[in-house]
Amino acid sequence: MFDTLSDRLASTFKNLRGKGRLSEADIDATAREIRIALLEADVALPVVRAFIKQVKERATGSEVSQALNPAQQVIKIVNEELIGILGGETRRLRFAKTAPTVIMLAGLQGAGKTTLAGKLGRWLKAQGHAPLLVACDLQRPNAVNQLQVVSERAAVAFYGPQPGNGVGDPVQVAKDSIEYARTKQHDVVIVDTAGRLGIDQELMQQAADIRDAVSPDEVLFVVDAMIGQDAVNTAEAFRDGVGFDGVVLSKLDGDARGGAALSVAHVTGKQIMFASNGEKLDDFDAFHPDRMASRILGMGDMLSLIEKAEQTFSQAEAEKMAAKLAKGPKEFTLDDFLAQMEQVRKMGSISKLLGMLPGMGQMKDQINNLDEREVDRTAAIIKSMTPAERQEPTIINGSRRARIAKGSGVDVSAVKGLVERFFDARKMMSKMAQGGGIPGMPGMPGMPGMGGGGARKKKQVKQAKGKRKSGNPMKRKAEEEAAAARREAAQAGNPLGLPQGDQEPQNFELPEEFKKFMG
Repeated sequence: MFDTLSDRLASTFKNLRGKGRLSEADIDATAREIRIALLEADVALPVVRAFIKQVKERATGSEVSQALNPAQQVIKIVNEELIGILGGETRRLRFAKTAPTVIMLAGLQGAGKTTLAGKLGRWLKAQGHAPLLVACDLQRPNAVNQLQVVSERAAVAFYGPQPGNGVGDPVQVAKDSIEYARTKQHDVVIVDTAGRLGIDQELMQQAADIRDAVSPDEVLFVVDAMIGQDAVNTAEAFRDGVGFDGVVLSKLDGDARGGAALSVAHVTGKQIMFASNGEKLDDFDAFHPDRMASRILGMGDMLSLIEKAEQTFSQAEAEKMAAKLAKGPKEFTLDDFLAQMEQVRKMGSISKLLGMLPGMGQMKDQINNLDEREVDRTAAIIKSMTPAERQEPTIINGSRRARIAKGSGVDVSAVKGLVERFFDARKMMSKMAQGGGIPGMPGMPGMPGMGGGGARKKKQVKQAKGKRKSGNPMKRKAEEEAAAARREAAQAGNPLGLPQGDQEPQNFELPEEFKKFMG
């Protein structure tokens, strides 16, 4: 969503790099470019003005003028101010002292409240809670059925006593759900309310009545991140009419300019708490302003990547694999390779994972064109092999390759290429596990205390040669004379052989070769 904004900011900062000092004109030009980038991204004008004013004030101050690298200091300022307009610190859910905690979802029709209720329920369940989804949208056709289907997919409990489609009292359903949750031991109740195509008094009154009936601990306003500037107007109307405690952004994976997301927190004074960035129920997480600012500025999001890995990979399995690799490359088989690949796939889209790595903004086109099905093809090739072939890929000859290719529906060259890549990867992973550094990079020996680096060092010492002498007799003589002069100077306490003390500078002579070189 923020690709356009990221590209514009990256090109703006590129012009600053390499400058030892930043003049007032440089800062004005940078501020102008940032202003254009934000306005093009559909950020609200009051937010842009406040942002640019703050950046200019800080950029013209001492923290930039006295900095060793002014360009990096300006990027740091922009990053900090971006975190500020996104809400500052991460806002966590407030849970009630006595269960159940009631969370009410509000927003316009089509914002994605019903699907988001399922995502939030699944997320809370993963955190160790027992959520209950309550269908209080009794007017939109099949809204109750939709929430029931979503709850089943999310493996979360559902409460919907009324059929909906215009039948039933949503306020009464909301009231009854609290007692039902206490009876069934649910510690969180998520109330899905009705939406409209626009802001109207009836919607506001119904939402206010439900709020008064259940006294929610959190009222979350769901905003479609693709809606543009109207999202800000809608958010202000909801804040004044019903009131809400936090914002949830849906459809963050869309191709809109995304400025509304940067505007809502600043304009309403309420922080963004969650973000939905895909169609799957897993594509949902807490919103971290610092991480989002880092992504927008093309600096990646390593913390989110690490969290995803921790949720997917078992610590025991990781230790087992590390021990296996440390024993030697042959211990790592194609079965292990397939298991690791499937674990990575569980983390989500490969393109999204690569996008979280720092510096990957420059490879945006390659990442977007990445064929996700390549992982499935690789898995199909490995699964077409016999157990013996997976354990020892060296036995795969021409006839075996032909059989594997036929079984997996690929060319023979694809099978050959996979086996070769596997051998290279196995060698590198084993080398790194043993602390021997990265193969092919002699300047990267094993880390201290991890072994693997000593043998390489000994080998280098053994292969070290003396200083080569020139084949030109005149040049060799000049080199020998210069070396003798340096030795004499070193013995006299002057290792550089420069004039010192009462030695006259005019007595200092350049070697003949230098004289010839300089004419």
